[in-house]
Amino acid sequence: MLDRIKASLSSLAPAEQRVGKLVLTDPRAFANLPVSELSDRAHVSKPTVVRFCRSMGYDGLSDFKLKLAGSVSEGVPFIHRSVDLDDKTSDVMVKVIDNTVAAFLKYRNEASTTALEKAAEILAETYKTGKRIEFYGAGNSGIVAQDAQHKFFRLGVHAIAYSDGHMQVMGASMLGPGDCVVVISNSGRTRDLMDACDIARKNGATTIVITTSGSPLAAAGHIHLAANHPEGYERYSPMVSRLLHLMIIDILATCVALRIGGTTLQPKLQEIKNNLRSKRYT
Repeated sequence: MLDRIKASLSSLAPAEQRVGKLVLTDPRAFANLPVSELSDRAHVSKPTVVRFCRSMGYDGLSDFKLKLAGSVSEGVPFIHRSVDLDDKTSDVMVKVIDNTVAAFLKYRNEASTTALEKAAEILAETYKTGKRIEFYGAGNSGIVAQDAQHKFFRLGVHAIAYSDGHMQVMGASMLGPGDCVVVISNSGRTRDLMDACDIARKNGATTIVITTSGSPLAAAGHIHLAANHPEGYERYSPMVSRLLHLMIIDILATCVALRIGGTTLQPKLQEIKNNLRSKRYT
């Protein structure tokens, strides 16, 4: 959308060109400011702002701003905005949030729903047959593995989470046909996780890997859920990959819940909620 505006500037009247340049200078501000402030910033009248929007093919300012806001978000323009030493707190907040939201939108646009559906089906079937479900992760991915165990436990699905390499190898050695292990890694190159995944697969367990495409771990799993957000190790890099992995776990847990819910899951979840509430101070 911004490229189209830039290409159309020369064909507009001078006053409308000033509105177009204002959009290109700060599209997020344009999408959020009232028409009075927009006209003041562009040094034009309010009707000129509306005429510009209509010349771009939109019904008016409201329609233009709505499409502009969506275009800015879905275009993922700020994913590489790094934090600088002279940034204010407000700048840091915007950059970290933009980086995170952009990564989520990028995943939404690129994720394989076929792989997610297959992973959810296998996890649900593993639960129904009473086989083992385990989650492996190291470092920040170990926190994601523990979160996965918690979410699945709430569904009545007994799962185990290991963040220690030795425990992962021992756990994988105990798995067999019908069991399932979910291995989580940002780089996909952690040796302990690779070893545990290989052992589980050789023993006949189904391996689901959440990691970046093209990594050794991605090739080692039966099902690969691509999470392509390489963590930057420059100054003050936000840990977006862990949030992305947590979101993927949420998607899997929700899909599994829909498959195994039936008539018993909802009352059980309500019982859990009631019991937890009774433990709180009033």
